[in-house]
Amino acid sequence: MSNDKLSVSLKLVVVTLVTCVTTLGISVFLGTTKIDYLLGIKPLKNEKASQDRAIIGSAQAVSSTTNQINQIPNKFQGTVIYQGKLKPTEKVIALTFDDGPSPKNTGQILEILQKNQIKATFFMIGQMVKYFPQVAKQVAADGEVIGNHTWHHSYRHVDVVTAANEINTTADIIYQTTGVKTTLFRPPGGFLKNGLADYAKSQKYTVIMWSELSGDAERSSPQVPKMVKDVLKNAKPGAIVLMHDGGGNRSRTVKALPQIIDGLKAQGYKFVTIPELLEIQAQEKNLVTPVSAVVTNHEYPNNQLHR
Repeated sequence: MSNDKLSVSLKLVVVTLVTCVTTLGISVFLGTTKIDYLLGIKPLKNEKASQDRAIIGSAQAVSSTTNQINQIPNKFQGTVIYQGKLKPTEKVIALTFDDGPSPKNTGQILEILQKNQIKATFFMIGQMVKYFPQVAKQVAADGEVIGNHTWHHSYRHVDVVTAANEINTTADIIYQTTGVKTTLFRPPGGFLKNGLADYAKSQKYTVIMWSELSGDAERSSPQVPKMVKDVLKNAKPGAIVLMHDGGGNRSRTVKALPQIIDGLKAQGYKFVTIPELLEIQAQEKNLVTPVSAVVTNHEYPNNQLHR
């Protein structure tokens, strides 16, 4: 064999070896499936099914995690809760926000909560979820808890069919938008006898009221300093604080929230979601904390409804 032919043969051998090594390296780096794809090799049917199952399984895992956040102990299904019944030493408190999601205030509130590394519970109106789905998605993505606050936020008495439509339609759009299946319900205005709460309880929702008001939805809404003062003054273990991220201009709520959080932290409080609060209560023994005297909508002076 001539030197030229030998040289060409050696080059071919070297090129072949380099190609094999390179392909093997890429295969290790990218994985067999990806290199097959790059080479135009379609995966076998069972491999494709396996990939699909993995994707579906991952999505189900995320959905499962999301709904675990909203899980309520069975003993509270179909009940009405005004506050957590905890020991005086169990200094936890739950912040709740109604009437959102709103395009401006909800995002601002989320930023404050994230900055302070705390979670809250948001009771959403179905129509608002429809109008602002991205905001609703962000609430869920941030790990906040979502509750049902009806579709129209109406105070009037309704029949069973209308109550079912108000609550079920809202539950559906919350799930379709955020992936959250909630069993928390807050009746608009705190009305417990207009048919909505009764239907919610029949469907094993936990009806969440409140034990403490920020006053941000009153017709003569207080200034920020008074809002902060009232919340801090009435704070107690297991309290549920009512605030709003929608239903109007909530700029005062946004301004008051950081001060409320700082003040409660200074008093030694930690912040929990409603499911966390009820889980703590379920595990408590020797409950001695008295339930606060809560003014219901039927007792509001001057008919000042809390939205």
